Amino acid sequence: MGEKELAAFRERWKRELWCQKVERRLGHSSSSSSRSENSDASPGKSEGKSENASGVEEPGYVSIARGLLGGRTSPLLERLEEQRIKRKKKYRDDTDCYRESLRYPQKKVEKDEQLVDQLIVDLNEANDIPFFDMELPYELALKIFQYLNHTDLGRCAQVSRVWQALAEDDVLWFRLFAADGLRRDAIVSDSPCWKATLRDCRIAAANVRANWKNRIGCISQLQFELGKVLCDVSSCDNYVLAGYSSGDTRLWNTSHWDLPSSYLKSNRLSALSEPRPHVTHVQVAGDVAAAAYRDGCVDLWSTQMGGEPIYYHQTAGVHEALVLSLDGSVLASATDCDVRLDGADDCGTWKMLSLIRLPKPVYNLVLVPGSRGQRRALTAAAAGESVYLLDEEEEPRTLHSVYGHPVTCLDASEQLVALGVKHSSWTMHDGGNKIHVYNIETGKALACVGDAPGDFTCVQFDDVSAPHMMLCGNKDRRVRVFDLRLGLCVSSLYAHQLGVTSVRGDDWKVVSGGGEGLVCVWEMRMGSKLWEMHNRHPVKYISFDSHTLLTANIPDDKTPRGACITDDDLTAHRRHRGVICHYDFSEDTEARESVLPICRSDYDQSHGYNYNIALAMPYDYLR
Repeated sequence: MGEKELAAFRERWKRELWCQKVERRLGHSSSSSSRSENSDASPGKSEGKSENASGVEEPGYVSIARGLLGGRTSPLLERLEEQRIKRKKKYRDDTDCYRESLRYPQKKVEKDEQLVDQLIVDLNEANDIPFFDMELPYELALKIFQYLNHTDLGRCAQVSRVWQALAEDDVLWFRLFAADGLRRDAIVSDSPCWKATLRDCRIAAANVRANWKNRIGCISQLQFELGKVLCDVSSCDNYVLAGYSSGDTRLWNTSHWDLPSSYLKSNRLSALSEPRPHVTHVQVAGDVAAAAYRDGCVDLWSTQMGGEPIYYHQTAGVHEALVLSLDGSVLASATDCDVRLDGADDCGTWKMLSLIRLPKPVYNLVLVPGSRGQRRALTAAAAGESVYLLDEEEEPRTLHSVYGHPVTCLDASEQLVALGVKHSSWTMHDGGNKIHVYNIETGKALACVGDAPGDFTCVQFDDVSAPHMMLCGNKDRRVRVFDLRLGLCVSSLYAHQLGVTSVRGDDWKVVSGGGEGLVCVWEMRMGSKLWEMHNRHPVKYISFDSHTLLTANIPDDKTPRGACITDDDLTAHRRHRGVICHYDFSEDTEARESVLPICRSDYDQSHGYNYNIALAMPYDYLR
């Protein structure tokens, strides 16, 4: 009984649907026929002309313009409506023969054919809707616009009023400025960036750029007096990690200067050693921080918790390289000829992913950005004259190998690997002192640039602001900027007397550091030096975003004479320690923060001496 009732309901439902469609079509045809009669009733009007209110004939384009000003629809919509009516009329004529069969169904094949025809007509009607008149949910349209940059949003704002409202949404612009590095308080609070217009946002960015060029901002030094000599520095977002020759590691959060630095405890093996081993390498990325010691131990901490390490391992030998992926999910370390990859599983537990052995000792490692999210962790390793691509589950793949030409520097982007090759005097060909660029996916050489008299010491890609640009530092005292599209050097900057040790750049500026301790800021378009700062010891680390700059002067000698562990007075050895400088060029910097650090002592130093209590007037303050 249930099946018969269901079949009867389906039959009654189909008949009601078709009756409603027939009535709607008949009503539409009657309205269209009445419009055609009204148009035929005025045959005296000439084609392409019309009469205005005074009865004077005027050209067709004048009437169209007058109609648009009066609020009538455009001729394009009228033509679309006429084409839609013609198609519906043709479909109505074609389906007249099927109306009787629909009331009295005969075959299943005819039902399928009618349903297919109806689907085709519905698709045609959907295609007739103009693109800019489509109504999408606001959240869905906003999701589509999130993939556009500043320029594309400005162009979309000129399309229509609906697109303009979408392109000027505050959510889109906050996301763009957050990606550019502007802090949230600079956008949301009193800054006009968050208020509305693109012009105000550009003014704010221009002010930050002007502060960069004129060296206007706050300069702070990150110090840990009891840490002895600075060994290595790393930074990511607002975190700065430093390792010292005393075996200590310190973590600072530059967005909260009122909070003390986090003390990261070492593992028990290193903590109980006497004397404690030096920190050789440090890395911070994502939510984790890592450090390698001279005794072969590697510690891993959480930047949120600090304290005890969440994971550690030890190998026989000194680590030559240590690197973390950008998201902090993979840790790669190199000891002699072995490359070890550690990572976190789905539960957050860290474990060893693979251990790869290469023919020669490894002295440089680079994790390819984005490789963890695509498939597996992909690592570029430099060993002697060769560069290998290492995968978790595959055999090492040789990317570059030239006998007698050792690799001096290495860097990688999502698609490219760049390496510096040293020239050998006994070879006759010109294969040395160059930068070779390879495609990661195909393994083929894309460019060979350089031909410099000195060895290349550093190379850097910029995937965000200038993906086609590559910066290189050389021992011949020059910083070179190469355009990979042309394969030519577009800028050469004479920078440092003792050679270039580190370099970073973006779309308009270049920051370089030299062996003499000089930090130089250059304007890329003009090739001119904006300003420079000097500190003792070579500049071995540079990192910056849109409003901050971090530099580290790291000494080569980790155990200077007279700075042994039994010394009580450490003030005499301040010149041996190295220094970390943090520059803040944001426009919301307070006036007090612009004062030199020596002029703003707070008398709250809890260290073993009062060396850095400076002036009592006029900038000191008491709590």
